[in-house]
Order: sequence, then structure tokens, then C-alpha cells
Amino acid sequence: MYSYKDYFTMFYLYDDNLLKKQLDSEKVICYYSHMKDKITSTRPQVTEKQIKYIREVIENNPTWHRTKISYELCNYWGWCSSNGKPKDISCRDLLRELEKKGKITLPLALRRSGSSNQIRLLEHIRTPMQCSLGNVLPLCVKVVGSPEESGVFKSLLAQYHYLGFNRTVGENIKYLIYSNTGTAVSCVLFGSSAFSCAPRDNFIGWDKESRRTNLIYTTNNTRFLILPWVKIEHLASHVLGLVSKRIASDWQAKYGHRIYLLETFVQKDRFKGTCYKAANWSCVGQTTGRSRNDRYSKFKVPIKDIYLYPLSKNFKEVLRNASLT
Repeated sequence: MYSYKDYFTMFYLYDDNLLKKQLDSEKVICYYSHMKDKITSTRPQVTEKQIKYIREVIENNPTWHRTKISYELCNYWGWCSSNGKPKDISCRDLLRELEKKGKITLPLALRRSGSSNQIRLLEHIRTPMQCSLGNVLPLCVKVVGSPEESGVFKSLLAQYHYLGFNRTVGENIKYLIYSNTGTAVSCVLFGSSAFSCAPRDNFIGWDKESRRTNLIYTTNNTRFLILPWVKIEHLASHVLGLVSKRIASDWQAKYGHRIYLLETFVQKDRFKGTCYKAANWSCVGQTTGRSRNDRYSKFKVPIKDIYLYPLSKNFKEVLRNASLT
């Protein structure tokens, strides 16, 4: 039986498409189950010693592309998701950040990362929908799974959300919401929580270590869209209520662990956060004008209100103590 490291070696030896047939995910997970004390699902803290190792990996393997490098580093750090899969996409994000700071030099990308031209902009029926909420109930909340659903989801956000859609990194869930006649009315995206957010961290009672360990048990509502031709009072808060009731079990089914807290950031100069308030989310403070994962205070962004929604009564206790998860 191959070890997990053997399968990483196979990654280096085989073409990527062939690897997908060779790699047995169950054996990968089995290997991880024997290494619980050596793995982490949170982003590693990169020291100068580790940067030196990254440079050596790149320099000693000039034919490796970025994906192969990211798999090697995930193996080195034991960096994987709860279902045992290497967090190679998050790792490549980390590598790009290090390159921007001049710490490393990566090989040329095989394709443009997160390029908007990879999203196919579809034609959508935009018949105005203006009625009472009762006329479209019950809503159908569907987790996006198939390539066709993913294409619709990405196209809607790319065209009609003010922030557009680039890509998702790390654990995430996408929802498409349909009326009782099967008409799409909303898109909801949850992804990685902000690395650092003082009002949230204080609300939970997190210190740096407990936040670092337990951040994966929270998620950020990064996109919420009611389609612009849909004008239905109370629809947005109703959608939030439906999603909040099921997202913990959906997360468990997809990633093998539950989540205990939802967060979102509402841009003050654009929105009042009315639907979040109506859905019983709590505003716990405001951002300081830093971007979501900006640890170095270099990027200024609009001030946002911070809203949280607990998914269990003992969420604070759970999020402070990883052993309870």
C-alpha cells in the first residue's frame, strides 16, 4: 500500500490528468488519520527558515510548476482540509503573496490565476418579479454542485453583484435560491473567514492561538445577491434564515466538520444591513479600513459593519476549545 508521501511523489512523476486517475483519495485520508498531531488546516505562519526552504524547493526543481510546488509544501507543512485533501489552492495564494513581497520568485503561471475571462457570461431571463413573499414560497435552497449550476452561479455574480466574482479559495459553499416555480431569485456564497477581526475575536473571546486553530469552524458570507429584477419585500432576510438553518449540516457533508459561526461585512457607504438585522444577525463593530486578510495594514478599503450569526448556543465555548469540535 502506498503512503501519502508516495502519492505526492506520483504527482511529480505523472502528468496532471493522469494523476487524477492514479491518486486514491481514500488512501490519502487514511495516511492523514495516522498523522493528526502533524497536520493543520490553518494557514501556516511562514518564518524566514521556511522561506529559505521554499526557495530551495523552487531552485532545486526548475521544471516544477506552481501546483507541484504547492503540493510539496502542503506535504512539508501537513497542510490539509478536514477531509484530508491538501490545501494546494490556499498554498498557491500564500506563495503569490510572498512573491509580491519579493521573498521568492515563482515559475511562470501556466494560466492566469482567477481570470475573469474564465467565467462564461450567460444570458438570463430578466422578467421583472414584483410580488409578496408568500407568492414565491416555498423557496428551494440548492447547494451548487454540478458544472452547469456552477456556471449559472458564477455568471449571475459576475454580472449583477457589485463586487463581481473572481474565484473561491479554501472551504466554501455556494447556494442558488429558486422560487416555487423554479425561477432563480438569489445567490449566496460562503467562504474563508477573515484572518483577523478584533470585534469578532473579542466577541468570541479568542486569543491569537485559539483563533488560528479554530478559524475553520467559522465562515464568511462573502457574496449575497438578490437578482436586480426581483423586487420582493422581506425576501433577503427569509433567504438568510433558510440558509442559516442548514449550512452547518451542509458543511459537515462537504468537508467533514461543522461550523459554529457566520460572519459578514457590510459596506457602510452602500448598505444599511437591514436584511441581516431582520434575520437576527448581530452587529459587533466596524472594520478599520483594512482588507480581509491584510495582516500588515497596507491596503485601505471602505469601512464595513461586522455582523455575526451563531449557529449553536455554545459556539463561544466550542470556538475557544478545538477539542470540543
